[in-house]
Amino acid sequence: MKPQTTFIDDRAQANLAPPPLGLSWLIWGLGAALYFMSFYQRVAPAVMTDLLMSDFQIGAAALGNFSAFYFYSYVAMQVPTGMLADYWGPRRLLTAGALLAALGTFFFALADTVLLANIGRLLIGGSVAVAWVTLMKLATHWFPPRMFAFVTGIGLLVGVMGAVTAGAPLRLLVDMMGWRGVMWILGLICLALGAAIWLIVRDDPTQRGYASHAPLLAAKTGHTGGMFHGLGSIFQYRNTLLLTVAQGGMVGTVLTFGGLWGVPFLEARYALSTLAAAALSSAIMIAWALSGPLLGFFSDKLCARKRLYVTASLIALTGWSSALLIPGLPLPLFAAAAMIGAAACGVVIVGFAFAKESVPPRLAGTVSGVCNMGTMSGPMILQPLVGWLLDRQWRGELLNGVRVYDAQAYQAAFLPMLAWLCLTLALAWFTRETHCRPARET
Repeated sequence: MKPQTTFIDDRAQANLAPPPLGLSWLIWGLGAALYFMSFYQRVAPAVMTDLLMSDFQIGAAALGNFSAFYFYSYVAMQVPTGMLADYWGPRRLLTAGALLAALGTFFFALADTVLLANIGRLLIGGSVAVAWVTLMKLATHWFPPRMFAFVTGIGLLVGVMGAVTAGAPLRLLVDMMGWRGVMWILGLICLALGAAIWLIVRDDPTQRGYASHAPLLAAKTGHTGGMFHGLGSIFQYRNTLLLTVAQGGMVGTVLTFGGLWGVPFLEARYALSTLAAAALSSAIMIAWALSGPLLGFFSDKLCARKRLYVTASLIALTGWSSALLIPGLPLPLFAAAAMIGAAACGVVIVGFAFAKESVPPRLAGTVSGVCNMGTMSGPMILQPLVGWLLDRQWRGELLNGVRVYDAQAYQAAFLPMLAWLCLTLALAWFTRETHCRPARET
């Protein structure tokens, strides 16, 4: 594998105009489409828990592990993705990711045992893992630096729209076509997306005859030390480890609730129908999505990262603790508290910009991959952990052959989510402010 070296030299680039925003949004948007699909696949089991548990004859712990298989490969791919984004380029990664996602989706649709279904989820998670880091890489090259946090916020919004579409609308489709039929359609969409990315996306504006927005060192992606050169270097910078762990609490809480256990919890606690519970769970995810661009915009305007991140961490902890722990909380107050907590978790967008600025520009892709690895470790750990704790609380009740858990069981099982949010707040307090400027070499 060779690094890409097709960029225009400095003197030639000085005479080029920046790319039109329409073209920038188109190229970035095709990458965002794969990120949309990644969220759709990520949370799809949340509205199919009854069907999956019935078809594969599994309990909560096995279902949590099944959902987490997506995250096992997703997290494992983040560091390689970050290095390849710096070394190989987003276009190749996004194309390969879309095609492998189609393969994994077809495999999942054909699975007749939980083992084969787990393998399908593993393939899907590993393939779409390239989407977020490459989106940030494309944003660095195709948009002015002052727009980075806003653009990545829009990226989260696009992704969560995928999660919302995988809520009540997916349940309606599943009721009409069956979950396997829906998976076949998703696989075909991924194939078409891979072809579009290969034909249209380019890694840098210079490959289209425009000036790049990326700093010089970031635009020239080949490293003299090789692809693994930057991995050890990023941990010389204090914020890398702090933010890598802190992000997991934010995303882990939202995706553990909205991505898997929220629907059955709402059915148990408030006696909602599956469709109504899916709609409320989707609304909570929407609150998370909408807050991302807003928090990114305000962070850019204030030229501040730490203050906003610490404040949002405190609000997230307060909101989720109120929603999940206050006994007898009426449904409207639960919805308000959960939405406030989820909206505060949208500060993960600021966290990605914060991490990118905490290292020199040449390490932007690598630190983004490592930070996203920590981010997605949250749901990877919490989803099966909540399932395991639910099985410990199970009182033997079955409905149509599926285990039934009461509201108290869910409350106890959700405690690790709140514990991680406490850790997030503590770690955020010890980060070092960047004032929206990249770190210098040390």
